[in-house]
Amino acid sequence: MPALDDLRVLDLTQVLAGPYCTMLLADLGADVVKVERPGGDLIRPNPPFVGDDDAYGGYFQSINRGKRSLELDLTDEDDRADFLRLAEDADVVVENFRAGTMEKFDLEYETLRERNSELVYASIRGFGDPRTGETHRQGQPSFDLIAQALGGVMQITGDEDGPPTKVGPGIGDLFTATLNAVGILAALHHRDRTGEGQYVDTAMYDSMISLCERTVYQYSYTDEVPNRRGNSHPTLFPYNAFETADGYVVIAAFGDNHWTALCEAMERPDLAADYPTTADRLKHRELLRGVIAEWTAVHSADDVCTVLEGSVPCAPVQDVADVFEDDHVDARDMLVNVEQPGTDESVTIAGSPIKMSETPPKPGTRAPLLDEHREELLGEEKSV
Repeated sequence: MPALDDLRVLDLTQVLAGPYCTMLLADLGADVVKVERPGGDLIRPNPPFVGDDDAYGGYFQSINRGKRSLELDLTDEDDRADFLRLAEDADVVVENFRAGTMEKFDLEYETLRERNSELVYASIRGFGDPRTGETHRQGQPSFDLIAQALGGVMQITGDEDGPPTKVGPGIGDLFTATLNAVGILAALHHRDRTGEGQYVDTAMYDSMISLCERTVYQYSYTDEVPNRRGNSHPTLFPYNAFETADGYVVIAAFGDNHWTALCEAMERPDLAADYPTTADRLKHRELLRGVIAEWTAVHSADDVCTVLEGSVPCAPVQDVADVFEDDHVDARDMLVNVEQPGTDESVTIAGSPIKMSETPPKPGTRAPLLDEHREELLGEEKSV
């Protein structure tokens, strides 16, 4: 039995952050009802596609698996009434509109709380909600790129002599979504003890500051602004990517034992003797980086990892094709095949990294068609 199978979540979100949050809850067993605007989530038509008749693209499929869909126009009186009826029996409502949008529909937290005092109402916004701290930025639109820029991620990402660089995955959305799910679960735990619902608010800007925690304490302790260091680390060495004869590996040998083992593998015990402490290695990091790079350059990535395995943390830099071929990934059920509506083929999406012994998540059901579950949710056929 899934851990959250007694929960009903009304999901008013679209694009990435909100749907990822509710996907995590759906994977854990919650009944997530995706309440979609007329025409559906904006990313339904986003590529990639398998064929010409796909019902939706891979973007939508990946983060909306396991949900039910209901199309409602919240500007319509009857549709608002339908939503309010659903909210009366729901456990959670999640939305990622700009601040003030739900007030325009008279469906804000206070209105829903009057009908359901145990409701947990969660919002994901670029700059948070005035209820939890009012700022001049609220109401402004935000995307992952904006959050990464403001929160400091881009300033510490990229080559030392290069421009600020966005992290590849949309962490402004994904990390915020994950924190929102944590907040929702905490609020539900509080409700189970007290019978009291509450408002949960997670902002993308705030979340990026939390993600960059290292820069906060570094600036506080040293008055120095951390900047880009490529793949290296400001206080650990060796902790970097190194080119091999056929690709790249990462080596994390910053502990004294790891450093000694790396020097032995390189047949350079003199380096372990000459630079025995972390401070020594940090002081001479450029010289030592060059020595390690010379060694890795004449070996394959597999050979480097094989000789270091068990003694020095090391791994090849993989692309997604490598991930698909990795036995570890298969054993951990991190690739899940689901039906792709409109085709006769299945597609692969990322599995759940949350593993539980008694109530394992089951991210194995495809994303819904638009308004697919109207009859079972409202007990009526969709009007034409």
